[in-house]
This record gives sequence, C-alpha cells and structure tokens, in this order.
Amino acid sequence: MARTSVRIVRVPSVLALSLSTALALTATACGSGKADSGGKTANENGSTPVVVATTTWEGALAKAAGAKDVKVIVPSSVQHAPDYDPKPSDLAAVADADFVLYASFEPYAKKIKDAAGSSAKMVEVDLDNGADKASAEVMRLGKLFGTQRAAAKWDTSFKSEYGTLQKGLRTAWPGGKAPAVVAQVFSVWSARMAGAELRGTYGPQAVTAKQLSDLEKKKPAYVLDNVHMTTGTVLPDSGAKQVEIVNYPGKDLDLMAVYKNAAETIKKAMASSA
Repeated sequence: MARTSVRIVRVPSVLALSLSTALALTATACGSGKADSGGKTANENGSTPVVVATTTWEGALAKAAGAKDVKVIVPSSVQHAPDYDPKPSDLAAVADADFVLYASFEPYAKKIKDAAGSSAKMVEVDLDNGADKASAEVMRLGKLFGTQRAAAKWDTSFKSEYGTLQKGLRTAWPGGKAPAVVAQVFSVWSARMAGAELRGTYGPQAVTAKQLSDLEKKKPAYVLDNVHMTTGTVLPDSGAKQVEIVNYPGKDLDLMAVYKNAAETIKKAMASSA
C-alpha cells in the first residue's frame, strides 16, 4: 500500500551522467536474468506492497503474482528497454516502493534505486516467457509479496489457458504436421508453445553470413523473430515466412495476453501457408 508521505528527489548532474553512461553500456540481450532470493512480504495490515518495475514485463509478473500497486518506469511504447533514459520523475516513483523489479540486462535499475534513496528491496527477475519459468517466477514473487494465494490462483488459470492455446495451435498445423522453425533465442518459448520442430536458433548477437547459411540449410517453414530485437528479414531468400513475436506485455500488464497474441500470430501465419 502506498505511503502518504511525499519525498522530493533532486538528482545531481553527475548522477544523471552516470545513468546515461550505464544505459549506453547496457547489454543488447532481452532475455532471462538470475532470480534474486529474499525480500519483504506484504505490509503488516495485509495489503499488497508497492512495486516499481523497470518494464511492463516485470510489471506483468508482479501483477500476476498478486501485487495491486504496480508502477512501471519504461513506457510500453519503448521496444528495447535498455535504450530508455530514466527521468527524475522515475526516481521519485521509486522513493515510496517496497520492491523494485529489474532484469540483469538493466544495470541502471540499481542506480535508479540508489539515486532515489529508496529502502526498497531490489529483486532481479527471470524474464523468460517459457511457460514453466513464467509460472515459477510468478509463484516466487507471490511468496516475496505475501500474496501466495493470488499467485496460485493466477497460475492455475494460466496453465489451463496455456493448454488451450497449445491445443489450438496443434490443430492449426499445416497438413496436420508440426512445422519446422528457427527462432530468435528469446522467441524459442513460442516455438515450444506451438509444438513446432525447432531446427535452429539465432541471436541475440548479429547473425553472421555463415549462421544464415546454416539456418537456411535447415529448411525452416517459419522464422520466429523477436520484434524487440529484429534486424529485418532473417532468411529473405529461403521462402521461410517470418513471424514477429512480442515478448513484452502492454501497458495493461496482462501477461496472459502475450501468449494469446503469439498464438494468434502463429496461427495466422500457418493458415496463410496452408
């Protein structure tokens, strides 16, 4: 529950420069991070804690885990979160947080917390939309927040809906056979959801000419790209249909929507190839 006190934060110019420097050095990957252990539970009066998330991905995990007061720093319109330049207002939002959620490829998150002088617990979140990992992360956060019951309820619903999406995708296989695909490393989860035959991966680094040649030899029907790190058409002369997969939830922080949107996008691609 948000505190009623107001904290005025002044950011020194040197600190602002350090934030910009940190962003410039941020890794280009948009993938998983190592989970942090420990943290505070819900507030003493039983209400859920105030959570500040660096992006909508962390924010959606927090919401799924049962947090009701979730503030997101990086706008959903920013495709690549590490490119965002934090503003003084972002630091002010952190000042009253109980938890700050961030990923390993967002090193500016700790600087945001330190600049605000917040006593919030920093929690490194594992950003991976693989069903098992997402489920485990929601349950872990629920334990940290003291909202295990809400997290368990979401998880039960998630597993049911995810299973329905899997069945629908298998029904849509062209010719009734699992399609052959290659995927950007952070879109592999969508290939698994679709039950596709994964023949290769690429990224997050730039794809070399040899890698492209090797991928083309695998004769995929589809390339499951990562819209947040796309470099254009990956196999333009192979005949493979490129499908853009979105990893980050929208501003409504609906994590389940990511899976539904990916399933719909893949089904449309398969239908057009039938």
